[in-house]
Amino acid sequence: MRILICEDSALLRAGLVRVLEDAGHQVVAALPDASHLDETVDRTAPELCILDVRLPPRWTDEGIRAALSLRARLPELAVLVLSQYVEERYAADLISSSGGALGYLLKDRVADVTDFLEAIERIASGATVLDPEVVAQLLSRRTRDERMLRLTDREATVLALIAEGRSNQAIAKTLHVTEGSVEKHITAVFQKLDLEPDESGNRRVLAAIAHLEHGGTTPPAPPAPPTPPSQTPPSQTRPSQTPGGRGPQTGTNR
Repeated sequence: MRILICEDSALLRAGLVRVLEDAGHQVVAALPDASHLDETVDRTAPELCILDVRLPPRWTDEGIRAALSLRARLPELAVLVLSQYVEERYAADLISSSGGALGYLLKDRVADVTDFLEAIERIASGATVLDPEVVAQLLSRRTRDERMLRLTDREATVLALIAEGRSNQAIAKTLHVTEGSVEKHITAVFQKLDLEPDESGNRRVLAAIAHLEHGGTTPPAPPAPPTPPSQTPPSQTRPSQTPGGRGPQTGTNR
């Protein structure tokens, strides 16, 4: 099989070349970054591209973005992404993208040459091969998401404010409600997130963590209620009276 490697670690890159060539595959290119990836793919026509998730110059998501671009541009090209750790968001984006055969493995799996080469063969045959740890964390993420979907809009807003470190009093002021209403919403949040009462009082922290793991955005607070109009009765003007109780007098007394 014709394979292209894009890995910034010179040691791992050389190791991959050696393992793959010893197994009878042809490494058509071994790149340290993705700056010339597209033109190299077009020139060498690989059947499989192996990319690291984090590549120069920023070492963030360059490899994932390159993989997504390749899958969109060349749907028939198989792609294997290697990662030091499970990057849930990147893995989810990659799996949900359209394209050909796909693999997402942790670099620890490469140490087991037999398993790694078997994964290569399965991807080449059109299968999707995911590291067991990736699958476990994605399933865990789905469970967290389902819990968050139980919350009403108001409960989600209260949870977001908890995650910001707001007190019940501050939340009540922000939402223009009573502290009693806030306490009821917080109790509902704890119940829907399956957070059981404990003596340490960690439920608030655990709820905040669940919010941050879900994406951690704060819905806008509702506008303040309009100020009621003044209740002061209109002033009443009475005609002036003379000391004798008679109405106003005009003219000159004669």
